[in-house]
Amino acid sequence: MAIGQAVGLVAPYYNLVLALVVVILFIKLFSYDSSRFAYLKPWKILFAGFIIFIVETIMTILRGLGYISFHPAIFGLFEMTIITLFIYMILLQKQYVQTGKKD
Repeated sequence: MAIGQAVGLVAPYYNLVLALVVVILFIKLFSYDSSRFAYLKPWKILFAGFIIFIVETIMTILRGLGYISFHPAIFGLFEMTIITLFIYMILLQKQYVQTGKKD
């Protein structure tokens, strides 16, 4: 087995482990009473996109193990949703920086 294939097999697993670390950091961010200090809506949208990434990673692991198969278009739909949420998050933050208005 080539090194590229080996990395391809284990990549979803270490992605999931690193994603769990990031989820813990998000939970810590949202647990603070920082609503009067920080604008959290873009972070909540980023968190929603990140949850979609975690679901996609779990689906990739299940597909790799042969437990279930998915239509190939579902992964493209997930990625397009993540990108759309990221762009919306950036636009919200840009509006907040320019005008100081939330929403």
